Amino acid sequence: MVESVTTARHDDVDPDRFIAATAARMHDRVTDVSAAICAYLEESIPELRGDPRTADLLAASVESNVATVLRALRYDLPAADVRAPLAAVGFARRLARQGVPANALNRAFRLGQRRMFELVFAELRTLAMPPAERISVIERITTTLFDFSDRIIEQLVAIYDDERERWLESQNSVRAVRVREVLDGRKSIDVDAVSEAIRYPLRWQHLALVLWYPEPDSDAIPRLQRFVRALGDMVAAASNPLVVVADQTSVWAWLPYRTAPGTLVADVRTFVTARRDHPNVVIGTVAAGIEGFRNSHRSAQRACSVALARGLNSSTVVAADDPGLMTAALLGGAVAETRDWVGEVLGNLAADDEHDERLRDTLRIFLGAGSSYKAAATELNLHSNSVKYRIGRAVARRGRPIGADRLDVELALLVCHWYGPAVLRPDPNQ
Repeated sequence: MVESVTTARHDDVDPDRFIAATAARMHDRVTDVSAAICAYLEESIPELRGDPRTADLLAASVESNVATVLRALRYDLPAADVRAPLAAVGFARRLARQGVPANALNRAFRLGQRRMFELVFAELRTLAMPPAERISVIERITTTLFDFSDRIIEQLVAIYDDERERWLESQNSVRAVRVREVLDGRKSIDVDAVSEAIRYPLRWQHLALVLWYPEPDSDAIPRLQRFVRALGDMVAAASNPLVVVADQTSVWAWLPYRTAPGTLVADVRTFVTARRDHPNVVIGTVAAGIEGFRNSHRSAQRACSVALARGLNSSTVVAADDPGLMTAALLGGAVAETRDWVGEVLGNLAADDEHDERLRDTLRIFLGAGSSYKAAATELNLHSNSVKYRIGRAVARRGRPIGADRLDVELALLVCHWYGPAVLRPDPNQ
């Protein structure tokens, strides 16, 4: 008799409404839920930190996976029919191309699953439900989360393995391997032998480039290779340019010269900007010999880090010798810390809006012109009284006069000029 009553009560339990309500409430906050999981993964897995593109793909992957699982919970969808979201597929492929171990991908899903459980159960605690139903709800949610996570990670591991194999095949040329050995610089090499192996004159002068398209496609690498060859012809490179695939969407390149023309960087910029639909191009410094080969590439990489941190809405050209860029690159190594420092130095003048941007640019040019209103007015094409007014407003926005900390102010303004929104306080009106 007791057994039949217990069974009847269990049969009357209907967890669906609580599961659907929980999933719906969390789906309304899917961006916040995803951000919490993403932050936890970046903190827990070192391999996922440090690269802006990987961070963006991780965020998109987490949000798409969370949305998929919440949709499954809300509508009681079967795990057998689930397909890994496109953003998650892109993230897995990115890790494969970067050489990040597959274990990092597995850990990301295990830890992400754990954090998801915590967030779901925290949401459940806010709902009033009978104990019997609570148990059934937890059982159903646990099963669904495990089944969906298992199904998705199974697909992503297979995609990772296929991509990694394909990527290694494309990179397994003697040329690419030897170039990376030269850049690494940790072992002694025979310069002439390596020059012959990679078919590039390492003893000459070099100008390094980093190139990628804002919206890459399957033909991105061949297009970039053709672009570099055309560039080399136009700026009279003394031998064939060297092009190495950096990842699926970008390349590293070097232009060789016996004696590099003094206008080379300007010539490259002119060629690039004259081309319709040109890629993003970051130009290094001209340098000689094998150390120059490395240093030119290193300067291009540093300049590239600034361009990526700022965010590019359209194709652009940036050169390492652009005034103040390398200083900004060194100062902005840790963007979050740099943002805090900029805020301390500039106060309210560090706001991300057009008005403060205009004041910052005016103050930067004024200080760079030796605090001359006349010189700044000439450069800005303004009346000197307009410059004086803007400087007064900039100092007022900062909240204190510029005195012994002038150097800090100039450096903070320089960082703002190059990094833009990445080091500024968000505009509260947006």
